[in-house]
Amino acid sequence: MPQLNDPWFAHSVCYICDHNEDGSMGLVINKPLDMQLTEILKELKIDASKPQNQLVLQGGPVSPEQGFILYHGEVKAKQNMEIAPSINLTTSKEILEEIGLGQGPKNMLICLGYAGWEAGQLEAEITANSWLTIPADDELLFNTPSQDIARAAAKKLGVDINLLSGQSGHA
Repeated sequence: MPQLNDPWFAHSVCYICDHNEDGSMGLVINKPLDMQLTEILKELKIDASKPQNQLVLQGGPVSPEQGFILYHGEVKAKQNMEIAPSINLTTSKEILEEIGLGQGPKNMLICLGYAGWEAGQLEAEITANSWLTIPADDELLFNTPSQDIARAAAKKLGVDINLLSGQSGHA
């Protein structure tokens, strides 16, 4: 929402991966870096026999050197966390090796860094109307261009984000 006074999260769409009494962890899914997956594979010395034109996203301000792969499909890695049925999160190098060989998941997001909230922080931000919330949506995650995700997510609530304002009034 416009009143969220954090420049890092302005216009961000976060996919919440874990939420419990200790806090929350999510990935920003609509802020691409000027980087392709091929560059990461090369840096990690992973064979990329299949060209990887996959964009890499700024997943959040925490641990920006850490890579996360959010993907749809069967569990493909040992270091894996099931987020929802058929949606998994991993930091495994093994899955990057599979991707380099063209054997990785078809639908995936590659993120550097993550967004984290302390216990109760995300709930307080939602209560303060700092975020719009919608149920997870595979179409938004894997089939919507990053520049269109915020608009498409808001539209699912019947909201035009171009008409939102950080100002409020009284009637």
